[in-house]
Amino acid sequence: MKESFLFLAQGFEEIEALTAVDVLRRAGISVKTVSITSALQVEGAHGVTVNADLLFDNTLFPSPEWLILPGGMPGATNLYEFAPLRGLLERQAGAANGRIAAICAAPAVVLGQLGLLKGKKATCYPGFEEMLKGARVSEAPVVVDGKFVTANGPSSALHWALTIVKETKGTDAAVQVANGMLLYPKSDAGLGYFFG
Repeated sequence: MKESFLFLAQGFEEIEALTAVDVLRRAGISVKTVSITSALQVEGAHGVTVNADLLFDNTLFPSPEWLILPGGMPGATNLYEFAPLRGLLERQAGAANGRIAAICAAPAVVLGQLGLLKGKKATCYPGFEEMLKGARVSEAPVVVDGKFVTANGPSSALHWALTIVKETKGTDAAVQVANGMLLYPKSDAGLGYFFG
Protein backbone atom coordinates (compact mmCIF):
# COMPACT_ATOMS: atom_id res chain seq x y z
CA MET A 1 0.00 0.00 0.00
CA LYS A 2 1.27 3.46 -0.87
CA GLU A 3 1.97 5.91 1.94
CA SER A 4 0.17 9.22 2.36
CA PHE A 5 1.66 12.22 4.15
CA LEU A 6 0.10 15.10 6.09
CA PHE A 7 2.34 18.11 6.62
CA LEU A 8 2.58 20.08 9.85
CA ALA A 9 3.92 23.64 10.05
CA GLN A 10 3.90 25.98 13.03
CA GLY A 11 0.38 27.41 13.30
CA PHE A 12 -1.50 24.55 11.59
CA GLU A 13 -5.23 24.13 12.22
CA GLU A 14 -5.38 21.29 14.71
CA ILE A 15 -8.90 20.01 14.04
CA GLU A 16 -8.22 19.74 10.31
CA ALA A 17 -4.91 17.91 10.68
CA LEU A 18 -5.97 15.47 13.38
CA THR A 19 -9.37 14.73 11.87
CA ALA A 20 -7.75 13.75 8.58
CA VAL A 21 -5.17 11.50 10.24
CA ASP A 22 -7.77 9.85 12.48
CA VAL A 23 -10.32 9.20 9.72
CA LEU A 24 -7.78 7.91 7.20
CA ARG A 25 -6.29 5.53 9.74
CA ARG A 26 -9.78 4.27 10.68
CA ALA A 27 -10.21 3.49 6.98
CA GLY A 28 -6.95 1.55 6.87
CA ILE A 29 -5.16 4.18 4.80
CA SER A 30 -1.51 4.49 5.74
CA VAL A 31 -0.82 8.15 6.59
CA LYS A 32 2.15 9.72 8.37
CA THR A 33 2.41 13.20 9.84
CA VAL A 34 5.47 15.13 8.68
CA SER A 35 6.99 18.12 10.44
CA ILE A 36 8.46 20.69 8.05
CA THR A 37 10.35 22.18 11.00
CA SER A 38 13.58 20.89 12.56
CA ALA A 39 11.65 19.25 15.43
CA LEU A 40 9.04 16.51 15.65
CA GLN A 41 6.93 18.61 18.02
CA VAL A 42 4.85 21.17 16.12
CA GLU A 43 2.55 23.71 17.77
CA GLY A 44 -0.81 24.38 16.15
CA ALA A 45 -2.68 27.66 15.77
CA HIS A 46 -4.50 27.16 19.09
CA GLY A 47 -1.58 26.02 21.22
CA VAL A 48 -2.01 22.27 20.75
CA THR A 49 1.37 20.59 20.23
CA VAL A 50 1.49 17.45 18.10
CA ASN A 51 4.35 14.95 17.83
CA ALA A 52 4.86 14.30 14.13
CA ASP A 53 5.81 10.84 12.91
CA LEU A 54 8.59 12.12 10.64
CA LEU A 55 10.82 15.08 9.85
CA PHE A 56 10.57 16.30 6.26
CA ASP A 57 14.34 16.53 5.92
CA ASN A 58 14.77 12.87 6.92
CA THR A 59 12.01 11.47 4.70
CA LEU A 60 11.94 10.19 1.15
CA PHE A 61 8.69 10.56 -0.78
CA PRO A 62 9.11 8.10 -3.68
CA SER A 63 5.49 7.90 -4.91
CA PRO A 64 3.00 9.08 -2.28
CA GLU A 65 -0.69 8.33 -2.60
CA TRP A 66 -1.81 11.62 -1.02
CA LEU A 67 -0.08 14.80 0.08
CA ILE A 68 -2.37 16.45 2.62
CA LEU A 69 -2.29 20.08 3.75
CA PRO A 70 -4.20 21.32 6.79
CA GLY A 71 -4.95 25.03 6.90
CA GLY A 72 -4.65 27.46 9.76
CA MET A 73 -2.67 30.65 9.92
CA PRO A 74 0.22 31.11 9.90
CA GLY A 75 0.40 27.37 9.20
CA ALA A 76 -0.63 27.64 5.54
CA THR A 77 1.85 30.45 4.93
CA ASN A 78 4.61 28.44 6.58
CA LEU A 79 3.80 25.47 4.35
CA TYR A 80 4.00 27.66 1.24
CA GLU A 81 7.27 29.26 2.29
CA PHE A 82 8.96 25.85 2.71
CA ALA A 83 10.56 25.40 -0.73
CA PRO A 84 11.14 21.62 -0.52
CA LEU A 85 7.40 21.08 0.05
CA ARG A 86 6.55 23.32 -2.91
CA GLY A 87 8.73 21.14 -5.11
CA LEU A 88 7.17 17.96 -3.77
CA LEU A 89 3.65 19.29 -4.42
CA GLU A 90 4.54 20.26 -7.98
CA ARG A 91 5.97 16.79 -8.60
CA GLN A 92 2.86 15.17 -7.08
CA ALA A 93 0.53 17.29 -9.22
CA GLY A 94 2.41 16.18 -12.32
CA ALA A 95 2.44 12.48 -11.40
CA ALA A 96 -0.08 10.24 -13.11
CA ASN A 97 -1.52 8.91 -9.83
CA GLY A 98 -0.50 11.71 -7.47
CA ARG A 99 -3.31 13.16 -5.35
CA ILE A 100 -3.42 16.25 -3.16
CA ALA A 101 -5.87 17.33 -0.46
CA ALA A 102 -5.95 20.79 1.14
CA ILE A 103 -8.34 22.58 3.47
CA CYS A 104 -9.08 26.05 4.83
CA ALA A 105 -6.43 28.59 3.75
CA ALA A 106 -4.13 25.91 2.26
CA PRO A 107 -5.92 25.48 -1.10
CA ALA A 108 -5.40 29.19 -1.81
CA VAL A 109 -2.21 30.07 0.07
CA VAL A 110 -0.32 26.96 -1.04
CA LEU A 111 -1.91 25.32 -4.09
CA GLY A 112 -3.36 28.50 -5.56
CA GLN A 113 -0.13 30.47 -5.35
CA LEU A 114 1.69 27.54 -6.98
CA GLY A 115 -0.81 27.62 -9.86
CA LEU A 116 -1.72 23.98 -9.31
CA LEU A 117 -5.48 24.65 -9.30
CA LYS A 118 -5.57 26.55 -12.59
CA GLY A 119 -8.68 25.44 -14.48
CA LYS A 120 -9.82 23.30 -11.54
CA LYS A 121 -12.91 23.75 -9.38
CA ALA A 122 -11.83 24.46 -5.80
CA THR A 123 -12.91 25.95 -2.49
CA CYS A 124 -11.06 27.60 0.39
CA TYR A 125 -11.58 29.63 3.56
CA PRO A 126 -13.65 32.76 2.76
CA GLY A 127 -11.46 35.78 2.09
CA PHE A 128 -8.65 33.84 0.39
CA GLU A 129 -10.40 33.34 -2.96
CA GLU A 130 -8.16 35.82 -4.82
CA MET A 131 -5.22 33.52 -4.20
CA LEU A 132 -6.92 30.63 -6.03
CA LYS A 133 -5.16 31.72 -9.22
CA GLY A 134 -7.02 30.51 -12.29
CA ALA A 135 -9.32 28.19 -10.32
CA ARG A 136 -13.08 28.03 -10.67
CA VAL A 137 -14.05 29.07 -7.14
CA SER A 138 -16.85 27.14 -5.45
CA GLU A 139 -18.71 27.92 -2.23
CA ALA A 140 -19.25 24.22 -1.54
CA PRO A 141 -17.72 22.94 1.71
CA VAL A 142 -15.76 20.20 -0.07
CA VAL A 143 -14.85 20.02 -3.76
CA VAL A 144 -13.33 17.15 -5.77
CA ASP A 145 -11.77 17.92 -9.13
CA GLY A 146 -9.53 15.27 -10.60
CA LYS A 147 -6.64 14.60 -8.27
CA PHE A 148 -7.51 17.46 -5.89
CA VAL A 149 -9.81 17.49 -2.85
CA THR A 150 -10.25 20.94 -1.31
CA ALA A 151 -12.36 22.11 1.62
CA ASN A 152 -13.32 25.43 3.17
CA GLY A 153 -12.51 25.20 6.87
CA PRO A 154 -12.63 23.50 10.26
CA SER A 155 -16.33 22.65 10.23
CA SER A 156 -15.76 20.68 7.00
CA ALA A 157 -12.82 18.66 8.32
CA LEU A 158 -14.79 15.43 8.81
CA HIS A 159 -16.53 15.72 5.43
CA TRP A 160 -13.14 16.46 3.79
CA ALA A 161 -11.46 13.48 5.44
CA LEU A 162 -14.30 11.12 4.50
CA THR A 163 -14.11 12.41 0.94
CA ILE A 164 -10.40 11.50 0.85
CA VAL A 165 -11.42 8.01 2.02
CA LYS A 166 -14.13 7.84 -0.67
CA GLU A 167 -11.68 8.90 -3.38
CA THR A 168 -9.15 6.31 -2.18
CA LYS A 169 -11.25 3.27 -1.28
CA GLY A 170 -14.77 4.00 -2.54
CA THR A 171 -18.10 5.04 -1.06
CA ASP A 172 -18.65 1.82 0.89
CA ALA A 173 -15.42 2.35 2.83
CA ALA A 174 -16.35 5.96 3.60
CA VAL A 175 -19.82 4.89 4.77
CA GLN A 176 -18.33 2.19 6.99
CA VAL A 177 -16.03 4.71 8.70
CA ALA A 178 -18.83 7.25 9.03
CA ASN A 179 -21.17 4.65 10.54
CA GLY A 180 -18.47 3.62 13.01
CA MET A 181 -18.28 7.24 14.11
CA LEU A 182 -22.11 7.44 14.30
CA LEU A 183 -22.19 10.12 11.63
CA TYR A 184 -24.83 8.41 9.49
CA PRO A 185 -27.76 6.12 10.06
CA LYS A 186 -26.96 2.52 9.17
CA SER A 187 -28.07 2.96 5.56
CA ASP A 188 -26.57 5.32 3.02
CA ALA A 189 -29.71 7.50 3.02
CA GLY A 190 -27.80 10.46 4.46
CA LEU A 191 -24.97 10.30 1.96
CA GLY A 192 -26.51 12.88 -0.34
CA TYR A 193 -25.54 15.63 2.06
CA PHE A 194 -21.89 14.63 1.88
CA PHE A 195 -21.24 12.96 -1.44
CA GLY A 196 -23.98 14.28 -3.72
